[in-house]
Amino acid sequence: MNIQRLSQLAKDFVMNAGAVAVGIATTETLKGGPPSTDLTYVLPGAKSAIVFAVPMDQNAIESFLKKEDMAAANIDNRRVNMMASGLSYELSEFLNMKNITSVPLAANAVYRKDTPNGVFDEKPPISHRYLAVRSGVGHFGLSGNVIMKPYGSAIILSSVVTTADLIPTDPLLPEDNYCDGCKLCVASCASGLMSPDEETTVTMGGVSFTYSKRRSYNRCEYVCGAFTGLHPSGKWSTWSPARFPIPEKDEEFMGALLKTIPAYRSRKRANYGLYHPLAPGSLLEFTCGHCQFVCHPDKAVRKARYKMITESGVVIQEADGTLKAVSPEAAEKHISAMNLDQKSLYEEV
Repeated sequence: MNIQRLSQLAKDFVMNAGAVAVGIATTETLKGGPPSTDLTYVLPGAKSAIVFAVPMDQNAIESFLKKEDMAAANIDNRRVNMMASGLSYELSEFLNMKNITSVPLAANAVYRKDTPNGVFDEKPPISHRYLAVRSGVGHFGLSGNVIMKPYGSAIILSSVVTTADLIPTDPLLPEDNYCDGCKLCVASCASGLMSPDEETTVTMGGVSFTYSKRRSYNRCEYVCGAFTGLHPSGKWSTWSPARFPIPEKDEEFMGALLKTIPAYRSRKRANYGLYHPLAPGSLLEFTCGHCQFVCHPDKAVRKARYKMITESGVVIQEADGTLKAVSPEAAEKHISAMNLDQKSLYEEV
């Protein structure tokens, strides 16, 4: 099969299976990029990667942000991650059956083990994000998430690395990027993962891409992972009912996270979420994702979603494990009525 037909076949394969965008990156178009763009790390002799996006359910987003329904977005998140990973596996095996050596990459939660702290450094074998922006699947938003019309950043990425010398696709035009630097992604992140004033620029194949500098990923683990959830203002929270303080410095987050693990393990939790190798008990409640869900091509929708996050109150947990949002004042009364043992599950005592 000639290279044009094979390249088109690989793209058609994922697009006909539920992907909404697909691109091809090669060792040449990724040249000079960060270590996570080295395709040969996962496959010696690799020449190309097919990267694609699968959309999340927009209908589940706003009820999640309003703190009305946590389950739907969690179940959808797991479903779409599994779909993207499964599609990567299917395409890889399809190519392997044609004697084209290929390796599938999971959508998320797989990390390199040969870094200083192993999987705890959370360095992916290959960065789907970098492949996606270089091959035209989407743009970088200020958050560092990949964004695209009409889905915003509510997409899941996955990739297949192959020895086939496929035809690369071009990055999208910078002027078509809808991100206008509104910083609602930054404002909606209680952990402060994204720097409000510093940027990161990566250059791949002579093309540069810029987004806000991401601080320690322990910030995201601490808040998105449900160890705590109350914004420093005390006026709103994620879906986590915990109110442990959010540190200011990167180096303080690991200690804070470790300190709250006993409370995390002791609180009642739903049986939905994402299975994650680093989560205590292996099941990670997806309680935030604000930077991903707030972003939308329509700025009016973005603003409305930010208001949903910040005006829907604070989440508390009732005795039976039920989570619900109440006013900040009602949340304070709820916690105050607990004995010390109960309080210790949610805040410092």
